[in-house]
Amino acid sequence: MLTVTAIWIYMFFTTFAVGYGILHAIAARTGYRVRYRDSYPVCGLVAVTVYSQFFSLFDGVGLVANLILCVCAVAVVCCYRRHLGGMLRKMWAAIRKNREGERGKVFAILFLFLLFAYGASRGIIHYDTSLYHAQSIRWIEEYGTVRGLGNLHCRLAYNSSSFALSALYSMSFMGGQSYHCAAGWLAFVLAAVCLEMAASIRRGRLRTSDFARLMCVYYLVNIFDEMISPASDYFMVLTAFYIIIRWLDLLEEDVRDIFPYAMLCVLGVFLMTVKLSAALILLLVICPAYDLIKGRRFKETAVYLLLGIGTALPYLIRNMLISGWMVYPFTQIDLLDVAWKIPKGIADYDAREIQVFGRGYTDVLRYDIPIRQWLPDWYHALAGMDKCLVAVAAVSVCILLVRAVCMTGASCKMRRRFLPVQAAVALSFLFWLCTSPLMRYGCVYVYLTPAVVLGELYSTYVSGGVRECGTERSGRVRTMQKMPQARNACRVCVTLAVLAILIYKGAALGGQIVSGYENDYWVTQKDYDNFAVLPYEINGVTFYYPAEGDRVGYESFPSAPVKTDVVFMGDTIRDGFMAAEPDGE
Repeated sequence: MLTVTAIWIYMFFTTFAVGYGILHAIAARTGYRVRYRDSYPVCGLVAVTVYSQFFSLFDGVGLVANLILCVCAVAVVCCYRRHLGGMLRKMWAAIRKNREGERGKVFAILFLFLLFAYGASRGIIHYDTSLYHAQSIRWIEEYGTVRGLGNLHCRLAYNSSSFALSALYSMSFMGGQSYHCAAGWLAFVLAAVCLEMAASIRRGRLRTSDFARLMCVYYLVNIFDEMISPASDYFMVLTAFYIIIRWLDLLEEDVRDIFPYAMLCVLGVFLMTVKLSAALILLLVICPAYDLIKGRRFKETAVYLLLGIGTALPYLIRNMLISGWMVYPFTQIDLLDVAWKIPKGIADYDAREIQVFGRGYTDVLRYDIPIRQWLPDWYHALAGMDKCLVAVAAVSVCILLVRAVCMTGASCKMRRRFLPVQAAVALSFLFWLCTSPLMRYGCVYVYLTPAVVLGELYSTYVSGGVRECGTERSGRVRTMQKMPQARNACRVCVTLAVLAILIYKGAALGGQIVSGYENDYWVTQKDYDNFAVLPYEINGVTFYYPAEGDRVGYESFPSAPVKTDVVFMGDTIRDGFMAAEPDGE
């Protein structure tokens, strides 16, 4: 836990400084004042991830990469020392005078920091982490980007920008273990964002974004004993939650400036580089793009386009170098003809295997089964709570369709402003449901669809959200101010529901900690799981494969789940790999 805390402090300094420099430079030109303090570390997290991916194109991401990052962070602090000093003085004055309960917020955030550092220091190592996550991260630590790495094992071609971020902050260059704290850090940031729901509960007036926060709390509790793993699923889900929560906040505060929405769209591009299946969240781009083009603000449009391209570029380059495909394992985009290209037959088989696995099958031959056959089997195999959530999400999509039709001629512009974000989430849910609906692939859409659809209904017709629509005096809408009993009942129900989830999951986590008390990880973080392996040689270099099963862990390197027949493209590993039969299908 102590090492996790130290790494998180370092992460906060570097991401906050870099994020502050970027946001301050761009926002100053548009005249926008950044509203949320967490925007700085989140922006910095995206920037350092892009940086680590670019760095990996030339060398392993280790000591040198961190030294350059520190120099950049210190340079930003020196350049903006007056602005930062003023911001810190205002924050200290607010804490000292306890304005708007600022002192309580600080103590709550510190508590969450320690709580999530504790959770990120121990827990369950994800199965896929031992299968390929740990090896992918180590390849980035040791060599950066290696051409044709996916030929060693196809899962090493599952390029996720989150692996480069984990490698940057793993501190493996210090000679100890490779730490994996980045997912826990992002979970802590989201927990701090969810704290803002407390103010709405105290007022008895829940907003749509608060329902999204409630589902985020549910997810955070679920992964509390799993966020130790650097799995790309956690980064994807947490980032998607952040985008939707902050987008809803901006709508509810009636922010009309394009800048924050455009920057959230850039964050959406980052989300796509974490996990390609989240690409439909980019439908949100339509909103700021329309306003920019309508206002003929072409210079700003160019800036945001460059930010988006810069965010995606290293991810796409790494894709092409690791697999030979623009977007592996999808072969529909075939632009390259290189020696290290993963054979098309293998890539197609891999893509089908992902889809059938998400549908609950292990036999790729069942890929062509129509949806009317596999969907009922998949649904019946879900856990009880997951069944309820999927059903509610499906009903919410139907409600949204009806609402969209009814709003066509409505006078309330505010309600229509929620439609794009609701549509993006609902379409993402439908896309996930019809392709590869494994819960951990797309649970965020299962959670958010009812939150943004039913939550907006509640906020508009019950909680008093009609105030923003300018129809506060309308007799058609009964607000919470006119229903004190309903307001109090809502406060009690929501509070009890959140507490019940926290107590239940906390008890489960406590049981796990007690059962594994031999090493309580108060100083160092729990290491990767490692498994027995067998050696073999390729071009005089020792490789490893598991003695049993398909997992190897981190320590035995380089390794793959199976004994692989590959050919070196040169004399060393750095030169890359190609398939022994490159034309095989």
